Amino acid sequence: MTRSNSDRAGQDMNRPIPKPSIAPYDPAPGNAHPSIRLRTPRASIPASHHLPVPTPCSRTTNTKATLTKTDVESFATPFLKFISENPTVFHAVAELAKRLESRGFIKLSAREQWSTKIRIGGKYYVERNGSSIIAFAVGSNYTAGNGAAVIASHVDAITTKVKPIPTKPTKAGYLQLGIAPYAGGLSKTWWDRDLGIGGKVLVKDQSTGKIQTKLFKLDWPIARIPTLAPHFGAPAYDPDPNPETQMVPIIGLDDSEAGPSMTNDSSLIGGSTHAFTSNQPPRLVRAITNHLQIDHQDIVNWELEVFDTQPAQLGGLDKEFIFAPRIDDKLCAFAAIEALIASTDEEETAYGNVSSPANDNSIIKIVGCFDDEEIGSLLRQGARSNFLPDTIARIGATFTGGHSIPEYISQTYANSFMISADVSHAVNPNYLDVYLENHAPRMNVGVAVQADPNGHTTTDSVSTAFLQRVAEKCDSKLQVFQIRNDSRSGGTVGPMLSSAMGMRAIDAGLPQLSMHSIRATCGNLDPGLGVKLFKGFFDHFEEVDAEFS
Repeated sequence: MTRSNSDRAGQDMNRPIPKPSIAPYDPAPGNAHPSIRLRTPRASIPASHHLPVPTPCSRTTNTKATLTKTDVESFATPFLKFISENPTVFHAVAELAKRLESRGFIKLSAREQWSTKIRIGGKYYVERNGSSIIAFAVGSNYTAGNGAAVIASHVDAITTKVKPIPTKPTKAGYLQLGIAPYAGGLSKTWWDRDLGIGGKVLVKDQSTGKIQTKLFKLDWPIARIPTLAPHFGAPAYDPDPNPETQMVPIIGLDDSEAGPSMTNDSSLIGGSTHAFTSNQPPRLVRAITNHLQIDHQDIVNWELEVFDTQPAQLGGLDKEFIFAPRIDDKLCAFAAIEALIASTDEEETAYGNVSSPANDNSIIKIVGCFDDEEIGSLLRQGARSNFLPDTIARIGATFTGGHSIPEYISQTYANSFMISADVSHAVNPNYLDVYLENHAPRMNVGVAVQADPNGHTTTDSVSTAFLQRVAEKCDSKLQVFQIRNDSRSGGTVGPMLSSAMGMRAIDAGLPQLSMHSIRATCGNLDPGLGVKLFKGFFDHFEEVDAEFS
């Protein structure tokens, strides 16, 4: 969740994953699923855009299957793995893409025509910048102008980024690295943490001249921002340390101060002084080139993050907590993607048989995980860009049958509904007085609807009633959060997206403690509870929408 203006001012689970048990759904041959509701004639869809549809008797799963408690529990360990192994936004998106491809989603390129690629019953995804991703599935009965069930989240997290020229003069025998805060990075929670480095590196293939992107992360912590011991008095208790001069991480030792500084000596790695790496710390360059098995002169540029390396883990006496970095908002992004997979998968998923037939609907199911939410979503990979509206328009254009595209796009928006899924604030027992009475969500209970009277969220009476009906149908519990009048709400991607498309929308997310700290806490059931509600949203969208038409 993006920080409010006032916030900006301050700167083993070793047991096996349980197997769920869900009763099969086996409708009579020839009967369509009761959730199917065509809004426009199907004849307008070219036959070439249809994929083979399995016969009803071949289905082994239940479109209306609701995740059991066992199913919900099964998502904790995969979420821990996802958080720990994908510390940067680039790694997270790459992992989500890998997960989607493993379940039959096909990658599309925004630079190519989609009209010859998208088919009825197909599943696809598209990336932007390697840091945002949109995945979607086209129902077997979809017709141009029908609605979309959309979940929009963000996949960026509070972090720090390496400066363009991060080389620092050696001080008192220490090598240091120039980093800058991304959103709320470099808060006091970053002191004395084991920090790693990773990101994407642009590499030139010398034989072809082509530029390619390689992801890397070193397997050990390379940096730390040291505190000043309390024995030094007042400076150690400074409530507002200077992030430029007093929060610079140390990355190594160098006793060469008496002579030329090794930190700025590009001759240590050789090559042209005009090369990108000539302005980078030589020891960092060597670490990266050794890891990627490339020559330093092949590096064209990079985008690097410095992040907390402590793995996510279960905690609490009964392991009811998840302690992890980057929960905001890898949590809702993970849950949304898994829900889309479960709702469109004909086979058993990696975490159990919690899927539904992909083809028995007449809508588009969409998940968007965007970058840059924590800094306002203004860049091309952010939610405020044309990424989601353009994707929906391009999908619809494939099935217009030569009719006016703008009219069908507007019709699609009007028939659609979006969940803006961003984490919410869990109640903190040490600060009960700052929470609004009856509006303090708890962990391991369910998704919290986020309300705000001043338009910082999209929630209104219609969207709340809509999601409540979804929750009833999939046996999920909704909570509610609203901030007190003497505090100010943060923001989400909801208002910017719903206003751009005119789409009905609600803000709802999973609760967590310590938002914007380098490490936070959520419940061990929360990833699965998110999947449960979000899958229910995809599965029951048409039924519920019919009640509100």
